[in-house]
Amino acid sequence: MSKRPCRTSAIAMAALLSFANAAGAADGPSLERWRSYAGVSWDAPDNGKNPAPFAASVDAPIAGIHFDAQGVAYVSTPRLVSAAAPATLSILDTRAESGPARLTAFPSHPGNAVEGAPERSLRNVLGFHVDRRNGWLWALDMGFVAGEAEAPAGSQKVLVLDLKTGRTVKRIPLDSVADRKASFLNDIVVDERRRIAYISDSGSRSAPNNKVGLIVVDYASATVRRVLDRHPSLQIEPGVKVVAHGADVWPGKPLLIGINGIALSPDARTLYWTVTTGTRIHALPTAILRKTGSTDEQIAATIQDLGAVDGNTDGIVTDAQGDLYITDVTRNGIVKYDHKTRSMSLIASNEGVRWPDTPAIQPGGDLIFTSSRLNDHFAGSVPLGEERYELWRLPLSGRQKKGN
Repeated sequence: MSKRPCRTSAIAMAALLSFANAAGAADGPSLERWRSYAGVSWDAPDNGKNPAPFAASVDAPIAGIHFDAQGVAYVSTPRLVSAAAPATLSILDTRAESGPARLTAFPSHPGNAVEGAPERSLRNVLGFHVDRRNGWLWALDMGFVAGEAEAPAGSQKVLVLDLKTGRTVKRIPLDSVADRKASFLNDIVVDERRRIAYISDSGSRSAPNNKVGLIVVDYASATVRRVLDRHPSLQIEPGVKVVAHGADVWPGKPLLIGINGIALSPDARTLYWTVTTGTRIHALPTAILRKTGSTDEQIAATIQDLGAVDGNTDGIVTDAQGDLYITDVTRNGIVKYDHKTRSMSLIASNEGVRWPDTPAIQPGGDLIFTSSRLNDHFAGSVPLGEERYELWRLPLSGRQKKGN
C-alpha cells in the first residue's frame, strides 16, 4: 500500500462513511428484519414445536438464497467452516419466522453427501441460480470442503437439477477450467433463454496472488471455457481493505476475495460483477463471451468501469427494469446502481445488518438478502449457541420482476 499523508484509520473512515451514507439513505426505503433464525435444523418439527438446532449449527451459516416462481426459498450452507452439515443446499421453510431455520436437503440427503461420488454429490455449494423459466436449479459446486487442500477430481461442477423432482438434468464438469487447489468458485448467474451460465472464480485459495477468472458454461453443448484469467478488473484492488462494522476484517490475515457478485441485465446482454476486496463495479456485453473464438484481449477491450460503490461488496442482483442492487458489507446495507442515469447511491442501511451477503428478488417484487456474520463465522469468533442467521427485506415499490 502506498503511503499517504494525514492517513485516516480504517475504523474512523468506516464510521464516517456509515454516518454520512445513513443520513443520505434516510429518505429512501427502509430495511426490515424479515426472518431471524437461531441456527439451522434439518429435523422435522415435533408436534408443532421448533426442531432442535443442528449440533454444529454455528458452523453452517446461511449464505445464498434464491426463490422459485412460487416463492419457495432455496438456501446454501457452504461447508467452508466445517464439513459436518447434513446438506449444503436446502429448501427453507420461510413460514417459520424464528427458532432454528427449518431446512430440507435438496435434492436429498444422499445428494448432498460429502462421502458420495464427488462428480455426482453436492459437496460445497455457495452460489446457485434458480431458473424460473426452465424450472431448474443450477448448483455451483466448489468441490472442496473444510479441511481439504484440494478439490477431488470431478467435484468442481455445475449440477442442473429439476426443481420439481430433484433429478439431475445435466452434469457439467469444471475441472478443465478451474484449479483444484487455487479456485474458489463463488457465484453463478444464468441466461435462462440461451441456457448459458457465467461463473465467478474469486481465486481466494491462491491469495494473495488470486487466480481469478470468469467461466462461461453452455448448457446445450456442455462446453466450458475460462476467460479474463487474472485480469485486473476481476482482481483484488491493491491497498484496499475489507471493512465491516467499522473494523478491518481479519487483522493480520486480511480477507482477499476477487470477483464475487455477478449479475445479468434483464435481457441478458450485459454481465455485471463486483470485487469484494475492491470498490468498483464492472460490466461487459455478453455477446463477446458467446462469440466463438473471441480472445481475452478482445473481451477485455469491451469492459466498462461503472464507478465506485464506496464500500466493500458481496452479492448483486438486477431487477426487471435493469437497475442493480449491491450488498454493501462496509455500510451494512444496499447500494443501487441506476442503469439509466449511471448513478450509484446507498438506498438503505441498518446497523443490525451484519455482513449482507446474497440479494434475491421475490416473485412479488421485494428484495431479500441474507445476513449471517459470515466473516465472523469463518474467523471462528461466533460462540456456539449465539449464531443468528437473518433475512432482511427491502420493498422495491411494487416493481414487478420477470425472468430473463
